[in-house]
Amino acid sequence: MKRILLIDDEENILSSLKGVLEDEGGFLVDTAKSGVLGLAKIKKFEPDVVLLDIWMPGDDGIKVLEKIKKLAPAVKVIMMSGHGTVETAVKAIKLGAFDFLEKPLHFDKVLLLLQHAIDLEALESENLALKEELREEEVLIGESPAMQRLKKLLHVTAPSNGWVLVQGENGTGKELVARALHWGSPRSGSRFVAVNCAAIPDELIESELFGHERGSFTGAHEKKIGKFELAHGGTLFLDEVGDMGGKVQAKILRALQECSIQRVGGDIPIEVDIRVIAASNKDLKKEIREGNFREDLFYRLNVIPIQVPSLRDRREDIPALVEHFVKRYSRGKKRRVGAATLKILQHYPWPGNVRELKNWVERACILSQDDVIEGFEYQVLEADDFSNVDEKSLRGARATFEKQFILKMLSENGGNISKTAQTIGVERSHLHKKMRSYGIREVPPGENQ
Repeated sequence: MKRILLIDDEENILSSLKGVLEDEGGFLVDTAKSGVLGLAKIKKFEPDVVLLDIWMPGDDGIKVLEKIKKLAPAVKVIMMSGHGTVETAVKAIKLGAFDFLEKPLHFDKVLLLLQHAIDLEALESENLALKEELREEEVLIGESPAMQRLKKLLHVTAPSNGWVLVQGENGTGKELVARALHWGSPRSGSRFVAVNCAAIPDELIESELFGHERGSFTGAHEKKIGKFELAHGGTLFLDEVGDMGGKVQAKILRALQECSIQRVGGDIPIEVDIRVIAASNKDLKKEIREGNFREDLFYRLNVIPIQVPSLRDRREDIPALVEHFVKRYSRGKKRRVGAATLKILQHYPWPGNVRELKNWVERACILSQDDVIEGFEYQVLEADDFSNVDEKSLRGARATFEKQFILKMLSENGGNISKTAQTIGVERSHLHKKMRSYGIREVPPGENQ
């Protein structure tokens, strides 16, 4: 049952309203005849919604509202008054009131407004839960020396308002770093707006970033708010800034310098308060020397430089990453990757970094039916290895995949079965069994054993 607290100095209003809310609304209701008593009951009763009269002896409703918002910011407060003015209503809303009701009260309207407040509370709770779930998914995994240095730098940098330039190879987790900076900043309650500068055509990126007015160009049927405006009060993440053209670079530099933007087709400057985090997989200093990136923009963005290590530079983090991804993709089932396979994963070069490892684990979790994933058959192969697969079922495709993989690894190890078994992390007897099932010719005794 949702809890409603009524604060009013008129006994007849408390009595009649309490009866209606309990009988028709199904609420659990408590009452208080003054602001002081109401504040005391908020601590004990923990209401979801407060109905608060403005004109009361002692502290009036506006002062009580201010105290409620400090004591319990999440509680929805609906103001009530028989002598209300527009000015009073506006002041109450600015102080955080959910809405304003005029006396004499219409009970149907009260019930409807309470339901709206409760629905909003549920939506906010769901949104908060989703944010927390997202933050858990986006945690930076690993305790290697390289990751410890990165986390320490993020811990110091996040609470500041300093702009950051994140650099690293594709798949290292540059956006995760940017989000960690956002979550750890005073702006975490506002939006994190990400823009992939490499994915937007040059002719559209200006509209995407700054927005446009209706009719400003062919196809602009309505006004559009750009990413800079959407990020106002929060964080703007410019991913792959090294792929932007020179014209757009100049416009972004001006927007960053002036802290204002102008929509395409508009003539009114719009102030924006944003923290900018940029990222690139390119060596931007090299791009500057080659004339592809503006030096002044680089130094504007590069207030705090952060280099994200490749997976090759933190192989000791691979077991923790594998465990994290297995948990994510196993849908609650207890599973793990076998020790032999894990050893292979730690020695693989991972040119696609953490993103490639994540894809491998997801693929293994989908294809493997076992609690322990001995996934040599899920090893990363080139696209050409699948060119001859003409199966319609998952089982058939998997069998073809396994056979091609075994043939490939036998070839790479000169037909030596023992060496091949050791390389792919399985028992020699298991490899023999697989070879027989796929009709792969046994090597005569004494040869390449």
